[in-house]
Amino acid sequence: QVQLVESGGASVQAGGSLRLSCATSGRTFHTYAMGWFRQAPAKERESIAVINWKGSRTYYADSVEGRFTISRDNAENMVYLQMNSLKPEDTAVYYCAASGNLLPTISNEYAYWGQGTQVTVSS
Repeated sequence: QVQLVESGGASVQAGGSLRLSCATSGRTFHTYAMGWFRQAPAKERESIAVINWKGSRTYYADSVEGRFTISRDNAENMVYLQMNSLKPEDTAVYYCAASGNLLPTISNEYAYWGQGTQVTVSS
């Protein structure tokens, strides 16, 4: 069992930066790939960044490539999402999730989810 708790969401102006954190519990955290998803009002949940268990491979959605960076600290059971050059279209609830697959990019590959943290970007 893995429990996930996101933090770091806030309201910022366009062009600003935020770092989201995902604290995890469970002795097997280091065996899971971790992903960040987001869901804007009236839109489907989308995968935006994924990192494999070792931290050696990552995936980014085109919409965030070059602006967002996913990282993990297996010793601290933490996952991070550094978000730079934020845009109003980045406004959404952001979720972290854990998967036993290698580099999963779709939501149904993930078994564990956090409760989400709100990011609002104003123009």
